[in-house]
Amino acid sequence: MAKSFAQLARNAEKAKASILVSKEPLETSPLAIHTLGNKVLRQSAKRISKVDDQIRDLARDMLRSMYTAKGIGLAAPQVGIHKQLLVIDLDLENPTTPPLVLINPEIIGYSGAIETYEEGCLSIPGVYLNVVRPSEIKLSFRDEMGRPRKMNADGLVARCIQHEMDHLNGVLFVDRVTDQENLNQELKEHGFNQKDVRTIQ
Repeated sequence: MAKSFAQLARNAEKAKASILVSKEPLETSPLAIHTLGNKVLRQSAKRISKVDDQIRDLARDMLRSMYTAKGIGLAAPQVGIHKQLLVIDLDLENPTTPPLVLINPEIIGYSGAIETYEEGCLSIPGVYLNVVRPSEIKLSFRDEMGRPRKMNADGLVARCIQHEMDHLNGVLFVDRVTDQENLNQELKEHGFNQKDVRTIQ
């Protein structure tokens, strides 16, 4: 995963990230993170037509909320805002590593290789299950200044981006879990309803 951390830092540095906030958890999260069962999570996000201070302020509040919840990724729909905006930070322990802010992200290429890895989600706290995803992706997006960017990602970075991009389409990681028995057990154990899962065939 060291390669992924280095790549994330390089991409953020290359974009001259201007969105830096403290990674220390706050007493109260700026934004409420909605959980499985809330219909807001099933709505598709809309493209952002103008990247301005309002969008950058939203990204900062999303980062503060993510750090407070001790997560590594957050999509705007999770906080009830249906815009195509993601924030990601895999290096929570290092205050100098800039986060990745992805606006209107689009995957323009996948690797042929796939891998299985355990995922969790701030919208389904406590539930961790294996999901199969492509191991490498090529991505186009706009950064926090509205500049068009492209990047290649692999490992945990690629998985995190794909996981968060699913939120933009109203998809949650539990929809992609193939082990239904384990899924049902985990959901029940953590107080979630299996009926809220929309299995992807």
